[in-house]
Amino acid sequence: MNGDFHYYATYCAAFLAGYTHEESLDICYCAQLVDLCSRTFLSKVHGPMGAATTQLGAEMINAKTDSATGRQDITQIWASFHFLPGDLYAEKKRCTKTYRSKYRLICNSNSDLMVDTVNLAKGKPLQAVGVSMHVLADTWAHKYFAGTPSLVINNTNYYFYELFGDEEKQITFRHSASTPDDLENSIYTSSIYQNNENSVMNLGHGRAGHLPDYSFIRYKYLPAWKGYEEIIKDNPSDFIHAFAQMVCAMKYLRGDMTEYGKESYDWDGIAAYRERIETIINTRQLDASEDWKALGEELSGRTVEEFNLSKYEEEYTNATEEEKKKTFLGRFFVAAMAQKSMVTNRIHSSKNILAGYSFDYKKNGFKGNKDFKALITEETKEGEKNE
Repeated sequence: MNGDFHYYATYCAAFLAGYTHEESLDICYCAQLVDLCSRTFLSKVHGPMGAATTQLGAEMINAKTDSATGRQDITQIWASFHFLPGDLYAEKKRCTKTYRSKYRLICNSNSDLMVDTVNLAKGKPLQAVGVSMHVLADTWAHKYFAGTPSLVINNTNYYFYELFGDEEKQITFRHSASTPDDLENSIYTSSIYQNNENSVMNLGHGRAGHLPDYSFIRYKYLPAWKGYEEIIKDNPSDFIHAFAQMVCAMKYLRGDMTEYGKESYDWDGIAAYRERIETIINTRQLDASEDWKALGEELSGRTVEEFNLSKYEEEYTNATEEEKKKTFLGRFFVAAMAQKSMVTNRIHSSKNILAGYSFDYKKNGFKGNKDFKALITEETKEGEKNE
């Protein structure tokens, strides 16, 4: 999804879930920050490299997809935050182990991992809530693509049509990063075709560009992983489900609900605003930020400020090493590393090494990225507090 949904729509969902204006701003800030917390940003603020939740284009150019460790690094980030696997134990007959491992990383909504993601944020700071809401929202827009480089899983071909009621129009993909998508003529920018299975051009929905992130679009295509069986993707339906699910999940995280499970939606909670929300979702536009912002300000009666990446940089960079983890960004970094650690562990536990190896430090001692030692410290403190 794009910033209009991750930031402004998430603010609306948080406010409807019962959070205050200030809390809603913190949550949506972190939901949007997931798309911007790159190693370049972390280097600028001297943050932990293990907290990277995305990779910039310039960083991807240097990504080493010809090595297992390079592909694992990419998969850790993109599968953990943007393409959460729908079924880590999905069956696929008559295929190689490597292909089956990639097949099992295909994103889908209402998964066990999504429930784990929401539960991971339970009792944690608002930064963790924001991270989980980004992941939840993306499971709806990014379903059927995988957060690991794969031509077979993620490629598109000539059979890609935009649907308009009973009519359809063939979509044209082009590589022109500086040219806006042409909605009138169904022309969308995508990554360059590369026949190398593991090219970064074949990561996620890069071959379909930003098209899957638009709330208004309905489309159909023939993915190879589905045996070239037609898939129809209805984003307006998926986006309203994502919104209702975020409200439900955040009510659970606030403590207003005792349980959260798959296919949990708060339709009653959004009923008074559903028509307005669906109008925003269905409006054919490149950026719905102004519409979501207007709704948010009507809900709270307060100004929803624009996202500002540098808002919390000074607080973090000026803090002492001991104080850093208590700052806004410090809490975000811990939440991000917790999410990445959890997903990597789940993938590795399913006997899939595409996201790397995960160790039980209680049994084997600490191994891996030193940044993650902060998680062990926090977990130990939490355990002692609950005893």
